[in-house]
Amino acid sequence: MSTNEKIIIYQVFTRLFGNSNTRCKYNGSLEENGCGKLADFTTKALTEIKNLGATHIWYTGVIEHATQTNYSRYGIRPDHPAVVKGKAGSPYAIKDYYDVDPDMANSIPDRMKEFENLVKRSHKAGLKVIIDFVPNHVARQYQSDSKPEGVIDLGENDDNTVAFSAQNNFYYIPGQELQGDIDLHMNAPEAYVENPAKATGNDKFDAWPGINDWYETVKLNYGVDYMNWRIGHFDPIPDTWNKMLEILLFWAAKDIDGFRCDMAEMVPVEFWGWAIPQVKEQFPHIIFIAEVYNPNEYRNYIFNGHFDYLYDKVGLYDTLRALTCGHESATNIPFRWQNLNGIEKNMLNFLENHDEQRIASDFFAGNPFKAIPAMVISACMNTNPVMIYFGQELGEKGMDEEGFSGRDGRTTIFDYWTVDTIRRWRNGGKFDGKTLTKEEKKLQGFYSTLLNLCNKEKAIREGVFFDLTYANLEGIVFNEHRQYAFFRKAGKELLFIIVNFDEKPAAPSVKIPTHAFDYLGIPYKESYKAKDLLTGNTETLVMAPDQCTQILLEGHGAKILKIKL
Repeated sequence: MSTNEKIIIYQVFTRLFGNSNTRCKYNGSLEENGCGKLADFTTKALTEIKNLGATHIWYTGVIEHATQTNYSRYGIRPDHPAVVKGKAGSPYAIKDYYDVDPDMANSIPDRMKEFENLVKRSHKAGLKVIIDFVPNHVARQYQSDSKPEGVIDLGENDDNTVAFSAQNNFYYIPGQELQGDIDLHMNAPEAYVENPAKATGNDKFDAWPGINDWYETVKLNYGVDYMNWRIGHFDPIPDTWNKMLEILLFWAAKDIDGFRCDMAEMVPVEFWGWAIPQVKEQFPHIIFIAEVYNPNEYRNYIFNGHFDYLYDKVGLYDTLRALTCGHESATNIPFRWQNLNGIEKNMLNFLENHDEQRIASDFFAGNPFKAIPAMVISACMNTNPVMIYFGQELGEKGMDEEGFSGRDGRTTIFDYWTVDTIRRWRNGGKFDGKTLTKEEKKLQGFYSTLLNLCNKEKAIREGVFFDLTYANLEGIVFNEHRQYAFFRKAGKELLFIIVNFDEKPAAPSVKIPTHAFDYLGIPYKESYKAKDLLTGNTETLVMAPDQCTQILLEGHGAKILKIKL
């Protein structure tokens, strides 16, 4: 693969992928509903994911987290159900940074070895491995049973008589017991007791978290005094910094290829600027992806925090979602990329992840094919990474009512469950397509074609970008609100990409300005032979400076027209 590889991430919720149970019960236990295993990612499974066009696989929920499942017979301390969301528990309520979640192991005592073997299988299949790093908060009952010899546990040496100390790992509410608008019994023999109370993960610095707070987590202390004007105390280096660097290096040594850093902007950028270079000094290949939602902080976390990539959630995702649902104009797309002003290559594009509602859900588009235009833009607009969420390529609806998560258009991260489309795609590990519908196969074919084009075509992988919106405003036969067109070019290969967000077929005439011909070095010819890379069909285009070129598009359709200059 070229060093200019375009990163294509296949995010998978690890414990759901291999679960084949067709009779899951609402709020069911592990014994009742079952759980997918690391071993379900067989060589065949990984090859199929690679064939979809993925270059990286993000195994979500690998590190051990709080759960209502009792693993005490394996030397793992049980969690009180009052501070666990769902039967399975949230993968973002880490209970041991140095261990693999036992749910996903065939042999629980050998769970770390099973993960190490998964990394090897993934690499052998041509996939690089990303895992979560959850730096902002931990489970309320955090305790590492597997920490390396000599490692001091989080909170072990804290002075819990003070609200804040730069050398404490947690924030405390001295003299107050944890209360809050939550059930501290949850049918357990005794209530959950935390005295003194610790600050809750979503920056709630009192003893009264509510049901909408991240009540199952506690905030980690990176030396920021939130109760006194958020003053940072970074000299000497806070104890938490050293502990979290040790954890990053521990997992980096497992031969992984990247970290997706949960709620990175809730951790001071100074920590990242200190830690990431040290990790990369030992493991220069590792990439860091930040979940950051504040555009005002983008450059700070890239240039000072040294992140490789950031989520493009409040920019491109929000716009493309609104466009897909008919609530916004395509003229807003240029605003999104222009607003990035030089950091486009550092943004991670997506239309689904574990936090967002499924495209096919009743809460989003309802029909996964409506998002084809958005997906083409997301994948082809720049050289930056693009991500899909497992089942997205099959039109997974996410409309189950699994338990704690409820019916919210998302695939649960809290419950033991199965994902219908993935289960049928797997078909017992055969991946033969026999249990997929015609429409599911069609959608999967589109995703496979598109994602593979991202690295097959040099113009997408590393070419320049030219937006045609400015030349097509208030056009007579081009609806700038529902259609979008742009060029990508590398060497003598030009891609003319146009999409139609409208449900009706369209025949827009796209005006191509003289500047496009000059900037891209397009020779003046009477006509150009073009091949649609999505279908394989060929057509003849008449393109001339400041003249209109007509393109036929299906409803919710797209074309990637390749022209050899």
